[in-house]
Amino acid sequence: MDELYIDINCDVGEGVGNEAFLLPLISSCNIACGGHAGDQESMTEVARLAHKNGVKVGAHPSYPDRINFGRVSVDISEKELIASIRNQMNDFVNILKKEEVTLHHIKPHGALYNDIARNKDLAKTFLSAINDFKKTVYIYVPHRSAIEEEGLKNGFEIRREAFADRAYNNDLSLVSRKLKGAVIKSPEKVLQHLLGMVLSKKVKTLKGEKIEILADTYCIHSDTPSALKILNYLTQELPKANIRIKK
Repeated sequence: MDELYIDINCDVGEGVGNEAFLLPLISSCNIACGGHAGDQESMTEVARLAHKNGVKVGAHPSYPDRINFGRVSVDISEKELIASIRNQMNDFVNILKKEEVTLHHIKPHGALYNDIARNKDLAKTFLSAINDFKKTVYIYVPHRSAIEEEGLKNGFEIRREAFADRAYNNDLSLVSRKLKGAVIKSPEKVLQHLLGMVLSKKVKTLKGEKIEILADTYCIHSDTPSALKILNYLTQELPKANIRIKK
């Protein structure tokens, strides 16, 4: 069996402070750029660390909602949302230019990520906000989502994303964090979850069904309490299945 190379990404710069330990173990990262977390200092520090470790750098914009960490849908006008996303992106891109770091991708955060996966109009609004990046960066999006469909239709470069540390519903939406079993914390269970998606292109849902899922990148959340243990375990165990994390 030929070796497979996969991309593992983490959401970082969100105040956990574990980036120096995580970044050597992953291949791409999504840096919070002020909407739900992050500031000029954290963006600069994490971008430098990512560059040092050969990790592809992405922006992680959100609803402007630091109180709820961007995990609650926000009633916001189209104009206000576009302005917020563009401000977040401008702040982040200016830092990357100073640090001479290339922007590889954009991955929306939290409730915004989930909302544009379901809502075509909101997906179009988000794409409008990042239109300047259409030809230069990828967008990380979930498989079989509104943002995937609209992105492809409008000429955006996409990378499909799946979650190695989150449970799925049968419609490929993520199980609410309010429910038991939503976050997979055991390194062994994360490995089995990931192997199913990589090797069979199927995910076992919380209800036990196996549903087709396509992915180019797989996320481990940096604020999952066992994130470092998970990544160390994957680094050790994936090669036994002829799978490696591609830098």
